[in-house]
Amino acid sequence: MTDLSHPALPGGLPDKRQVAASFSRAAASYDSVAQLQRDVGHELLGRLPTNLNPSRWLDMGCGTGYFSRALGVRFNQGEGVALDIAQGMLEHARPLGGARHFVAGDAERLPLQADSCDLVFSSLAVQWCADFAAVLGEAHRVLRPGGVMAFASLCVGTLHELRESWRAVDGLVHVNRFRLFSDYQQLCRDSGLRVVSLESRPQVLHYPDVRSLTHELKALGAHNLNPGRPGGLTGRARILGLMHAYEQFRQAEGLPATYQVVYAILEKPL
Repeated sequence: MTDLSHPALPGGLPDKRQVAASFSRAAASYDSVAQLQRDVGHELLGRLPTNLNPSRWLDMGCGTGYFSRALGVRFNQGEGVALDIAQGMLEHARPLGGARHFVAGDAERLPLQADSCDLVFSSLAVQWCADFAAVLGEAHRVLRPGGVMAFASLCVGTLHELRESWRAVDGLVHVNRFRLFSDYQQLCRDSGLRVVSLESRPQVLHYPDVRSLTHELKALGAHNLNPGRPGGLTGRARILGLMHAYEQFRQAEGLPATYQVVYAILEKPL
């Protein structure tokens, strides 16, 4: 198991020990509310090169193993490795199969040999990594020449409606922070991997009320994990303030929650 003891992280990103614990607790409820995660992951699968036939693939940040199972079906002749930082997710995923190996580990320090994989697939996991340059460096290290890294992540603009509504209430940190898309562009350019495609696309979900959104975030384990978040229970007056502030965004379909999704296909040069 990779050592997760780290000092305070740069950029105000969550401590990965807290990320691991939060997603471990959410393992049982995650799939029941993970429609966005499934939609994004299937979109990423559809972007993989059609001629790709990995002899070994890595699902990095596998969570409940939903896409490990999808990768296992698509690349049924290959050897699959499912990796996650959250032990609870691995314990949930392992009995469901899909991969040959289930490994507890950190995307910033992969417990894999160099030149050992033909595909590194990661859907909605790397936004939790403070050192994304290290993530890209590790992908470069473990990929064989010609291998592919495919990732989906989130960037600034994600949950902006919730962030702005909380700002109107108390100005405290209630919503997870994300990188700028321009940071993803620069880091990918500097990674030594060839950028085949890289884009950001909004995806909007709608909810009947604020509680439905916050309940889903908690069930996903993706509720507020940032340094500077308020401690203790959120008072009734602040909840009512949030509900009032969020109403300004209401659309015919309900209250919108926008996710700015980054899709990338990178290739290790031959």
